[in-house]
Amino acid sequence: MSEGFSNRIVSAAPRVLVVDGSKVVRQLISRVLKVELPDAEVVGCASGAEAHQLLEGGVFDFITISLRLPDMDGLELARYVRESAPQIYVPIVVVSGDVDDRLHRRTLGEHVTDYFDKSLGFQALAEFIRGYVRPESSAEGEVLYVEDSRVVALATRRMLEKYGLTVRHVISAEDALAWLETAKAQGQVGADLVLTDVSLKGELTGGDLLERIRRDYGYGKGRLPVLVMTGDENPANQAALLRAGANDLVEKPIEEKLLITKVLFQLRVARHLRQRDQAA
Repeated sequence: MSEGFSNRIVSAAPRVLVVDGSKVVRQLISRVLKVELPDAEVVGCASGAEAHQLLEGGVFDFITISLRLPDMDGLELARYVRESAPQIYVPIVVVSGDVDDRLHRRTLGEHVTDYFDKSLGFQALAEFIRGYVRPESSAEGEVLYVEDSRVVALATRRMLEKYGLTVRHVISAEDALAWLETAKAQGQVGADLVLTDVSLKGELTGGDLLERIRRDYGYGKGRLPVLVMTGDENPANQAALLRAGANDLVEKPIEEKLLITKVLFQLRVARHLRQRDQAA
């Protein structure tokens, strides 16, 4: 998830490569992408070998890869892109139904930029891809931001506010819980998303805050998304945060585009899930 972004300017008509053994899945992804990115050129292929040929013949702005391909594991293809293709920094996103299992075991590999769970639906995937190749210039939502470093907080808050997000900054998990408790007493959640560091001043960590949100308040990933920022590269510790209910991790030092993409995507998915639940 720490892979960098290309510095080249994305073309007016972004090219997206969809690699999936299922023709139906490729058609579904292409269909929803045409709605979200009507000027995009979407190229689909069914195998790693076909993807190799396409990558040798042209440059893509975004690549989605299924973990299970007819002729290879999707991660082998991701490694090939990083090591052999001309567009080494193109975002590569794994799209799969069993992402969570591999993610929890931290076996997605260093060559993957990000991941997407098919259970969220292909409409959400299209919005996810749009966030990378055609990011929004503004957004709405309130972020409860928990960070005890004044310097880091100032820089990160500016990143979020630049996109129109409302940021409520607190310096400890205890302060965040107090805010959520006050909001709950008023019949509100208190934020649209929580962004928290792991290491915080006080007795509670960001992991403790995450656990309280999921267990004590009963807020699921859709009701109150939680993004956890961490500089800890230990796979076991990262996996523990995801198992505890983190929607995603943001590795430190913070890369602005990656942070904003993840924040805006989680806000869109949460909004979609709330609307779906209300309709049901």
